[in-house]
Amino acid sequence: MRKTLTLMAATTALAAPAMAETLSVVGSWSSLPLHQQYEAPFWSETLPAASDGKLTVELTTHNQMGLGLGDIYPLLGQGVYDVAMTVADYAVADAPELEGLDVPLLALTADEARAMVDAARPMVADIYRDRFNAQVLAIAPYPPQVVFCNHEIAGLDDLQGLKVRASGRMTAKLLEALGAEGVNVSFSEVPGALQNGVVDCAVTGAGSGYSAGWWEVSTHLMPLPLGGWDSVVTAMNLDKWNGLDAATRELIAAEVKTSFEDPAWASAQTALVDDISCLTGNGDCPAGESRSMVLVEASDADFAKAREILTTEVLPDWAERAGGDWAQRWNASVGQVVGVEIK
Repeated sequence: MRKTLTLMAATTALAAPAMAETLSVVGSWSSLPLHQQYEAPFWSETLPAASDGKLTVELTTHNQMGLGLGDIYPLLGQGVYDVAMTVADYAVADAPELEGLDVPLLALTADEARAMVDAARPMVADIYRDRFNAQVLAIAPYPPQVVFCNHEIAGLDDLQGLKVRASGRMTAKLLEALGAEGVNVSFSEVPGALQNGVVDCAVTGAGSGYSAGWWEVSTHLMPLPLGGWDSVVTAMNLDKWNGLDAATRELIAAEVKTSFEDPAWASAQTALVDDISCLTGNGDCPAGESRSMVLVEASDADFAKAREILTTEVLPDWAERAGGDWAQRWNASVGQVVGVEIK
């Protein structure tokens, strides 16, 4: 009888499914399309299903947790949660070299932006490993960071003397070189700042501005990508990553590319066109009701002026702040793709 019970117990143990691995995941802004359309479905549904239930996910977002934007990746590195994703620019205070991922005005289409990101990815992987004890899983785009103004403008020169909320440090440097005053205001505080005159203009993605109601407190939209594409980096705590078996790591890497990163990039260019239509009423608005902001088309002269400032002032300033061999690495990777060299 004892032998029979032992055999039954062993057979039951072999037949029982392996205990599921639970990942605590912190997504980006819960109200914005990237999270709603891609992050939440991937982590809540797609990955658990692809793993046959071996992976389960507890998902929240950094704004729901009330996290400071600069704390998201350092806390990830400490193991407070397993996976986190947010805009890379939020981490540049701890890693100034990370600014080289999302440079303004170098990519005007989603394909160009992805080529930049792919070229920068080895650098980004090193930065997250060394600065944040993290493994990069994906880099996805917000739409290009464009200019919302509660002030009449007709072109880039009209930003001179205005107070403008930038979306990142490079953008702030670029705006200051154009004669604007860079103002540090968090995303959630921008509508009040525009309404109360704390800022005259603000830079964010067209879709983000539409979803957050910036059209209620601004009148003019200039779709020149002064803020780049605001790349969102998804990363896993490196200790957690190394603790997973090889098959699980391969599954996560494959699924996050094909079911999250690739679809987000594939929709980015169409999303930009649709978002501008939604904000200005110039075309159909798949997201809801069209608004009536004034569309300000940047001229070739505007673009040339901004690009000149970027290459002669902003990028060299970044290279000096980043130090080390980051400028050389950037020139040999991103610079080769976009045809720009930091002198």
